[in-house]
Formats: sequence, structure tokens, C-alpha cells
Amino acid sequence: MRQKLTGIVLRVVKWNERHKIINIYTAQNGLMGFLVPDSSTKSSRARNSMLMPLSVVEFEANIRPGSDLATLHDLQRRIPLIDIYSNPVKNAIVLFVSELLCHCIQEHEQNTALFKFIEESIVRLEDSRDSVANFHLCFLYHLGKYLGIVPNVQTYRDGYWFDMQEGVFVASRREGHSCLPPEEAKVLHNLSRISFQNMHLFHFNREQRNEVLALVLSYYRIHNSTIGSLNSPEVLSQLFV
Repeated sequence: MRQKLTGIVLRVVKWNERHKIINIYTAQNGLMGFLVPDSSTKSSRARNSMLMPLSVVEFEANIRPGSDLATLHDLQRRIPLIDIYSNPVKNAIVLFVSELLCHCIQEHEQNTALFKFIEESIVRLEDSRDSVANFHLCFLYHLGKYLGIVPNVQTYRDGYWFDMQEGVFVASRREGHSCLPPEEAKVLHNLSRISFQNMHLFHFNREQRNEVLALVLSYYRIHNSTIGSLNSPEVLSQLFV
């Protein structure tokens, strides 16, 4: 069966000497895998340039019943992206976002709101002319809304702890629960105000930014066991002052 799809490239994995597998998050069917020839021909190089992490593409898929892998045809760029690949800082953020999504997204079903959020985030990163030092923090926090694990900021009061298991702020530490002390709980609450429009106004030094990233990832891992260990935060930790 042939189907016209729109998708966001998440990962490229070498399968054997002649083929590679492309994981694409599609607007229509959720996460899908595609078997693609791996060669050095001119057409293959042109195709590979459209299959970079977070490339937004349109194509036709040949989907075979009972097979985990489809084939793709008539591949085209949906959104031209240049700066996120030529700018080393933005490229490091791309690697983090794509790695994070590879761990978080497991569903093979349509989720229009999540797809739209990711696509719009990619465009904002491409077009941003302000500092993007906090982009990964903003993306990570707001991704929680679409994964159903965003903290309940309505429960925050000054001096409260944050219960990582329940996702709520509490007056005192709960026995048997992972809880953030008040000073870290306040940081998490302040992060809830971040947006792509105002992220350049949040002032963190390198150490603070790395601590915030580690804090939010720790919370996510409690609620999503597929996240596991990520390699890209190590690269990000060295980028920003």
C-alpha cells in the first residue's frame, strides 16, 4: 500500500553493507522505520542530505502488511533548513532534541499536537537570531505537556518541595518519594514560564544551565523509563558560558 506522508527524521542507523534504517516520526502514523539503500551514488547523496536529524520531509511510503519496515519514495524537503546544520551550536541542540525524541517517542500512531509542536520548534530554532543557549531547556520542559508529565505548577508555593513521583509541589518532604528541596523546586517552577519568545531573557551560567537540564531529565526518567542515558547533554554542557 502506498501512502503520502509528512515526517521528521529522528535517526539514521546502518543496517548492513547495502542498507540503512531511517526512523521517521510521521504526522499520519507516528513512529515508522524505513529501509533505504546505502550507496555513494549522486542520487543517494542527494537523498542523504534530506535525511539529516530533524529534517522535515514529504514522501510516499510503500507499506507492506506484517513488515516493520517500509520503503520511501519521491522524497522532498517540506521545510528548507540551513542554519541548524551550519551553526555548530544549533547543530548540537539538534542532536540533543533528536536523541531525546528517539527515546521518548515509541508510539506508532498519530499525535497531531505533538507533531505540530516538534515541527514548529524546529522552525523556531532555524529562524532564531537571539541566543539559543536555553532552547533545549525550553523544548524539554514543554515536551512534557505532550507526554503527559508536565509538573503541576498550580500547586507551587514559596518554600515548597517538589514531589518528583507525583509531579506536584508539597509543603514538606514525603517519605519514600524523590523530592526536590525548595531551592530546586523554585528553579523548576520558574522554568515553567519559559517560552521560545522569552528564553533569551533567562540568565543561567554554564553550571546552572547544566544543573537545570539534569534536574528536568531526572524528573522525566521517573515518568518515562525509555529515556535512559543520553550522550548529547555532554556536548551541550561544554558549549555555553
